[in-house]
Order: sequence, then structure tokens, then C-alpha cells
Amino acid sequence: MSIVASYMVPHPPLIVPEVGRGSEGQVRKTIESYKRVAEDIAKMKPETIIISSPHATMYSDYFHISPGKSAKGSFADFSASKVKFAEEYDTELVSRIELLARREDFPAGTMGERKRELDHGTMVPLYFIRQKYSDFKIIRIGLSGLSLTDHYKLGTIIAEAVRDTGRRAVYVASGDLSHKLQEYGPYGFAKEGPEYDERIMDVASRGAFGEMLDFEETFCEKAAECGHRSFVMMAGALDGLSVDIETLSHEDVTGVGYGLCIFHVKRDDAGNVVEDESRRFLEIHLKKELKRLADMRSGSDAYVRLARRSLETYIMNGKTISTAEGMEGFSDEEKAELMSNQAGAFVSIHEHGMLRGCIGTILPTEDSVAEEIIHNAISASTRDPRFEPIIPSEIPYLEVNVDVLGKPEPIKSKAELDVKRYGVIVTCGMKRGLLLPDLDGVDTVDQQVSIAMRKGGIKESDRYSLERFEVIRHI
Repeated sequence: MSIVASYMVPHPPLIVPEVGRGSEGQVRKTIESYKRVAEDIAKMKPETIIISSPHATMYSDYFHISPGKSAKGSFADFSASKVKFAEEYDTELVSRIELLARREDFPAGTMGERKRELDHGTMVPLYFIRQKYSDFKIIRIGLSGLSLTDHYKLGTIIAEAVRDTGRRAVYVASGDLSHKLQEYGPYGFAKEGPEYDERIMDVASRGAFGEMLDFEETFCEKAAECGHRSFVMMAGALDGLSVDIETLSHEDVTGVGYGLCIFHVKRDDAGNVVEDESRRFLEIHLKKELKRLADMRSGSDAYVRLARRSLETYIMNGKTISTAEGMEGFSDEEKAELMSNQAGAFVSIHEHGMLRGCIGTILPTEDSVAEEIIHNAISASTRDPRFEPIIPSEIPYLEVNVDVLGKPEPIKSKAELDVKRYGVIVTCGMKRGLLLPDLDGVDTVDQQVSIAMRKGGIKESDRYSLERFEVIRHI
């Protein structure tokens, strides 16, 4: 069998009457839509319900699948301890997903469980489903800090495991939309909030899942959404399949967006799944990304070309290139510029819209900026402690930038900073934190200084000094 249907649902505990205690009436449309979802799942009669939840165990670089044979939970944290759940896991399907992930060297599995109890992102959907249907097991999967493409990829692995085990399954993508839709809401308002809700509901209503991969990380962060990665994983589970779509509702009266949609996998008269090659969205996205990056590389200046040549040579061959090797084919003017100057330099690497490495020097440590770039490119790609070393298969998808730093100058206060023009260095004794200027998602000086302090382990109460510097950014 296969995944026969998928559902995009929110998870506010408020809509559970024992929790809402009357206040759930303000989102009546959401509740009625949830009942429609539950009725639809009952008609599908799945053996297994796969639930991805933003509130399950989450890691920055790993997808956690809940282990064991079963788990319990309740709404005790929401003053409704009598509403309880005891769910059985589909251990065979979990094992198959783990096996496929290992074969593809994909970071997903059952290691690292932190809390066995069911989370509310899982229990809210189950509350409504169990009122209509009960003959099923579940799989619970957390999200991660990895890229949207990785979330989509896991969805394809899940779908393959479902087919391999012959399960009849449905996928429930649990996730609220923006949390910043109204000034009176618990998280306030941001213009990106309603923009996100309008955009995601449009994409879902058209089944244009490939467009989910085009949402920028900074946009999603400003919108304070919680379900986007869950929806992308669901999209991956439907990769290459034709679907019928039913958009049920969208509400934002609490300041948080709640959207519900149903996606039925189409079948022909013989009962076979209808495939659609035009809906291989990950493959399409990656081809488009490779072209974009190739176009970008063709227009890169000497600084970026040198950084890329350095990191690619080291990743592929474990060799540090000389300046002569690194600048082979460069013009005499480019060589002179790179060899005659000394400066601190940062090399930043992104992959699929996510930071993949960033290492640099505030002041020059080498005889030339060329050598500075060669060594920092290697460090950024293989020695950034926040990330695993980059491997050869990632090279085509890397976006490389080089920032050459001007000399830092002391300043008396934040008033002398400009988040777009100046980077900042915060120093307290031996502690030092630096942040480059003009970064996505860093819109204010207070944000910039706060992040630099956090990077340096400096507290607001510490006595610290500030320096600013300008950069020349090479892309």
C-alpha cells in the first residue's frame, strides 16, 4: 500500500474543550474543520498515522523518531489531566525508515530521546481523530534545524518505507501558522505574519508543494511560524503523486494562524496510485538551485573564486593549496590585489539557505589576504565547531561569500553603530564576540550587539567595550 492521504492541521490546546473550557468557541471554524479531518481519516481506515510535530524532540542536525513500543501523554500541562492518551507505535515501519535513512547516510533515527511523553502537537490531532477512529498505530517524528530540502527528503524516505512495508497510512502534518498576526495576540504583530499565512494557505490550496521550499528562513523566523517544516515533510511524503485538495479553513482571531487542508492521493479506475512526474518537487528545486549557483559562480570575483578553490581542494583531496595554485588563471591585477594587502577576512558558507560554516580573523594573521582566505575557507568548511565537516557531495550546493574586514575602531556607545554598514566587536576581558554587518534577519543594532555578546559568552550585566568595523563583501 502507500500513504493514501495527508492532512495539514494546527495544534492549539485551546480547541480541546477540557482545556478551552468555553473559550474554544472563538475558533469554532477550526474545530469544525478538525472534525471533518477526523471523519476523513476514519473513512481512509489507515493502519498507521504518521505525525510530524514541532513539539516532539528536536535537534539542530538530526531528525528524531520516537522509539519504543508505545507512549502515553495527557493535557496535564494545560490543566486537563483527565484527558489522557496511550498510543502504540508502528515499530516495523519505524525500523524501515531507520534502515532507509542509514542506507542514504541521512540523519534520522530513534537515538537521543529526551522525553517519552507525547507532546501537544501530537495529542491535539489525536484528540479529534480518536473520536471517530481508533484502529491504528502511530509514528511520531520531530523536526530539525536542517534545511527545508532535508525535511522534504525525509518525507520521501517515509513514503518509501510505507510502500516497502505495505502499510496503509496517512500523514498528519501538525503545525500552527504565524504567531504574529495581531497586536493583541500573545506574540504581538509582525508584517511577515499575515504575509506568511496568506502565502502558505495559497500554496497549500493549489498543492504547489515545491513553492514551500522557496520560503526564506529569515522570512519564516520573522513570521514566527511553527509548522512550516512539518508541512514540507508532508509534501515530501507526497512527492511525485497527483492529489485532490480540499481547503477547509483558516483563522487568525487569537493572533496565531490555524490552517487545515486535506490532500487525497489520486487513484485510477484500477485503484493504482496516479503518479505525476511534474510533481517531483525536490528534484525540480535542486536543478533550479544548481543553475542559480552556477550562474552565481560564473560572476564571482577573485576573492570568492580563491575561497571556493581552497575549500574544494581540501574537501576533495585533503590538500591546502598554495597561493600560486589558488590564483592560477587570475589576472595580474587580481593577483596583485590579493597578495599586496593584509587584512582580517571571514569566509561564510551557505547551503540550501542555511549557514553551513563561517570562520574568520578579525586582524590579519597571514602575509597576505590571499593566504588569509585560503586558510579561513578550509576552517569554515571543515572546522566550524557548530557543524559537521562538509563532504564532497555537498560542494555543488555551496554558496560562498568573503568579507574582508577594515581595521576595528573603538566606539563609546551603540549610537555609533549602523547595522547595515558596521560590524561589531564586543569585548569583556578575554571574552570577545563579533558579528558581521548587513546579515539577513539582523535588523537592529540591539539585535546585532546581543548576538555578538551571546557568541562571546558576555552577559548584559558585564562591563564590556565596543568596536566597530567596515567590510568589503565579495560574493
